Amino acid sequence: MLTYGKKRWLVRIEEEKEFHTHLGFVKIGNAIGKPYGSSIMTSKDKQCRIFQPVPFDYVHKFRRPTQIMYPKDIGLILLRTGIGPGSHVVEAGTGSGALTSILAYYVRPNGKVITYEEREDFFEIARENISKTNMQDYVEFKHKDIIEGIMETNLDAVIIDLDTPWLVIQPAKQALKDGGYFVSFSPTMNQIEKTVLRLNEEDFYNIMTIECFSREIKTKEGATRPNKFVSHHTGYLTFARKTSDHLIE
Repeated sequence: MLTYGKKRWLVRIEEEKEFHTHLGFVKIGNAIGKPYGSSIMTSKDKQCRIFQPVPFDYVHKFRRPTQIMYPKDIGLILLRTGIGPGSHVVEAGTGSGALTSILAYYVRPNGKVITYEEREDFFEIARENISKTNMQDYVEFKHKDIIEGIMETNLDAVIIDLDTPWLVIQPAKQALKDGGYFVSFSPTMNQIEKTVLRLNEEDFYNIMTIECFSREIKTKEGATRPNKFVSHHTGYLTFARKTSDHLIE
């Protein structure tokens, strides 16, 4: 990844390649063999830095037929569910594959993300996007409506980004391991009301809905202040855990 201040470009390193920017062009081949953090000069004598890309950098460049889940929400999902190496996770719908690729990054090397998407156009775009992140080996794609049922069992988490998450709660209960997490992302209050009601009916536990905000601070000596452009409401995250029928006396 090539950076200059806050500008970031995801560039494939090739011997004879030239990359053109408003700062002049860069001979990308000159980066070969240099450690991350090193600098490379443009034709206009601007100093750019070379860094290893992280999942956010790939997702930022995805084709987006749908609104993707924001990093602040994805981070909260990872933290509250404990998804990590070895986790097995089902998600729906795939959309552009942003959440899919980040989940895959964290379940490596022996975990798996199974993603359900009903729409064929979204399904193909997500495949293309995720292949750019090299996470495809940790993802299983299913062109299927998850409301019809979840084939997998003993899952660590089921994560839903659909208009009607409450219709997936019963299938999720069958698929989750005891103590596994159900997570839904919903933009409206009436959606979370229906979801929480159904979660209670299905005896889920630790039910909680959270709205997460993020605001960048513009830092300048004598003029530090919040950035004027703020990402306010994106959606509500509802978390719940599957309970066991076994009573310990």
